[in-house]
Amino acid sequence: MKKLVQLAAIFVVLGVYASATPLIISGSSGTLAATATFTASGSTLIITLTNTSGTMSTVPADLLTAIFFDVSGGVALTPGSAFLMGGSTVLGCGANCTLPTGGNVGGEWAYNGNIAGGSGVTQHYGISSTGVGIFGSGNFGGPNLQGPDSVDGMQYGIGTANYNPAFANGGLEGNAVIVNGVTFTLTGLPAGFDPSTAISNIRFQYGTDLCEPSFPGDPRIPPSEIPEPVTMALTGAGLAGLAFIRRRRA
Repeated sequence: MKKLVQLAAIFVVLGVYASATPLIISGSSGTLAATATFTASGSTLIITLTNTSGTMSTVPADLLTAIFFDVSGGVALTPGSAFLMGGSTVLGCGANCTLPTGGNVGGEWAYNGNIAGGSGVTQHYGISSTGVGIFGSGNFGGPNLQGPDSVDGMQYGIGTANYNPAFANGGLEGNAVIVNGVTFTLTGLPAGFDPSTAISNIRFQYGTDLCEPSFPGDPRIPPSEIPEPVTMALTGAGLAGLAFIRRRRA
């Protein structure tokens, strides 16, 4: 009986490590492609939103401007911060905009955790750099970097990693474009929150209107999901314990 209790404890620890795995969601439509990574860290939800298309963004409809999703249990979240993802930058920032100090783009993105059903969006949670009648002013704790004051228009939407302002057209000229991705934090997660089971119905939105391109995201198993050394050691311990019990019964 003692061995069974010890083995149960081992698998409880294994379960804790397994639940820490980020939820990676990707989607694509035509030449457009995006990825979102949801990670729980204590009471903080970290969302990294990336434009992964290999086709250069050249018009506003090529910019990734919002992500919508659902969270089970109606968790109330509070926007924390929005910073350029590691390796990202801002291009096309002329006289009408300001480069983000320290990568802080929080004044150009807004969070809404109570999206009304009549908005045309089926999800209840969303983060966006453009208004679409759902989002107000930036609420991630950063300054307004390019007018208008409210979250609106195409400025500071997310372009592709190969974005080049020299090829911008269709009104994209003169607007700051984030190259690659943004990392957002939301606080208020309950204990034991698991993104892989609690987050669903993800949708990526492009352009400055809900009529512009959007598509759903699907879960992906990250290639990094090879067990870490500690996890591997715990797994080995669990298997060793199971083998021990089998020998004892034999």
